Amino acid sequence: MQRVFIQRYYLLFSLLCIMTFSSCSWLKSHEDETKSWSASKLYSEAKAELQDGDYETAINYYEKLEARFPYGKYAQQALLDVAYAYWKYDEPESAIATTDRFIKLHPRHPNVDYAYYLRGLIVFPLRRNIFEYIVPQEEADRDASTSLESFQYFSELVQRFPNSRYSEDARYRMGYLRNKVARHALHVAQYYLAKKAYIAAINRAKYILKHFQEAPVSIAALDIMKQAYIALDMPQLAKDTQKVIEKNRTQLIKQKENVL
Repeated sequence: MQRVFIQRYYLLFSLLCIMTFSSCSWLKSHEDETKSWSASKLYSEAKAELQDGDYETAINYYEKLEARFPYGKYAQQALLDVAYAYWKYDEPESAIATTDRFIKLHPRHPNVDYAYYLRGLIVFPLRRNIFEYIVPQEEADRDASTSLESFQYFSELVQRFPNSRYSEDARYRMGYLRNKVARHALHVAQYYLAKKAYIAAINRAKYILKHFQEAPVSIAALDIMKQAYIALDMPQLAKDTQKVIEKNRTQLIKQKENVL
């Protein structure tokens, strides 16, 4: 009986030792290797991971840098870098929130113009193919909304920092976004016209002419207005709209001739 008890005791003791060593090994393997890193070390490692495309690790390092050294010389640049990392890691909400925080905290920082530029890039819609508009209406509306948001961000950059090295690209993107939103509004106007919602079609066409006069779809918007006026038995307004169409076409022809 005593021998059995001793054997069980040794077995239990052995199991406890194994569990203890295993626990120590587990803790050691999960120990935070960055806990003794300096701000310089954290920043350089985060930057290296960012350049290598390991955005998750880069974000982890940047967040630790900000938490441990919030007022150090690396903290400000780290905030811009982690915003970029969030964007590339497909976390646009976190990226926008971070750029907004940077602008609020450091409005006179030498690189604050980049924060404005990055905001526009984060929500900038990617170019699509021929099926761009063969999508559910809700998705198309979301796409137009992000285009407007991106346009506003770039516009703010250009207004505040007209000589920024990012402003030229921002202006180019604004032209693309302006035409994109105008095309979306034109599709909506065409939809209303097809559904015989003539007043809605006219109002949408007027919206295009008011906000996107230089967009290529402006003549198409005028044509929708003319068709709607004809359908509503308003011949004089239809006639006046046709005159505007002809005037605009003449101006476009002259512009093309001047270019040639």
